[in-house]
Amino acid sequence: MDGIIPLYKERGMTSFACVSRLRQILKTKKIGHSGTLDPAVAGVLPICVGNATKVVDYLMQSGKQYQGELVIGFATTTQDLEGETVAEKPVDQPIAAQAISNAMAKMTGEITQIPPMYSAVKVNGKKLYEYARAGEKVERPRRTVTISKFELLSTKYDSAKKQQRVRFNVECSKGTYIRTLVVDLANQLGYPGVMSILTRLKSGGFTLEQTLSLTDVQDAVANQTLKQYLYPLDYALQNYPHQELRAATWKKVQNGGWLSSSELDTSEREIVLSFDGQVKALYHFDQKDQVYKPTKMFAVK
Repeated sequence: MDGIIPLYKERGMTSFACVSRLRQILKTKKIGHSGTLDPAVAGVLPICVGNATKVVDYLMQSGKQYQGELVIGFATTTQDLEGETVAEKPVDQPIAAQAISNAMAKMTGEITQIPPMYSAVKVNGKKLYEYARAGEKVERPRRTVTISKFELLSTKYDSAKKQQRVRFNVECSKGTYIRTLVVDLANQLGYPGVMSILTRLKSGGFTLEQTLSLTDVQDAVANQTLKQYLYPLDYALQNYPHQELRAATWKKVQNGGWLSSSELDTSEREIVLSFDGQVKALYHFDQKDQVYKPTKMFAVK
C-alpha cells in the first residue's frame, strides 16, 4: 500500500501515537508523518504510507495554516495551558483591536524565533523538553521562519479575570512555533500570554475538509475502500514542473543516469520525471556539470 492519508489528529494524542495506531490498522511498519503536532493541538497531519514515505520532506516544505486563541494576562512554563503559571499581570483596561492588529503586522514576514524549552528541538542530541523536565538550562538555537499572514479574528475582554482573549489566524513556513509567536505578541503588547487552543487548518497542501479520523481509516480498511481516500505520492510534488519520459531516457533514469538539457528539452531548475504515468524521480540541474542529476529516486521499476 502506497499513498498519503490526510489524517485529522485529535487533541490529547501525540503524533507518534497516531502513527503507531495506523501501523496496527494498516498492518504495515512503513509509515511516516509530515510535521509533528503537539498533543494539545488538533488538525491536519499528513501521513505517508509505503513508498510515499519518500516524499515526507517535500510535504513538510509546504506552508501551514493555523487558527487558535491567545489569553493575555498570564504565562506558563510551556507557553500553553499544559504548564505551570510563571507570570501574571492583570489587564486592567481592554486592549484595542487595532493595537493588536498593529502588533501582528510587525510580526509578519521573515522573523527569528527561539524554540520553547518544552519542545522536541534537539540540542547536543537531547530534546529541549528533556532538559526542561530535568531542570537544566541550555542555549537554544535561533531559527528563521516566515509568517506570511498573522491576523486578528476577534478579541474579548474579561473584566472579572482581568484577561483578554485573542482569536487569530496564522499562515507560516515549516518550523514555526505558534506558541512562541503568540506569546511574543502578548509581550509586544506589554503583558505575559499563553496559547489556550490551536488547530492546524492546512499542511502539506491538505485542508481540514480533506482529513480522515483514525476511526474513518479503520472503517475504510474494514470496508476495503481505503484506496479511494489515498492520495498519490505525486500530490507532494504538485508544485514542481513535470515531464513524461521516453523509453530510452527512462532506462538511463532507472540507473540514476545524468541527463542533458536536450534530452529533457527543458530549462527548469528542478523537474519531476514520470514514465508510463507514474512518478519516478526528481531531478535538478547541476550548474557545474551542466547536466540534470537525480535529487530523489521514487521508483526504479
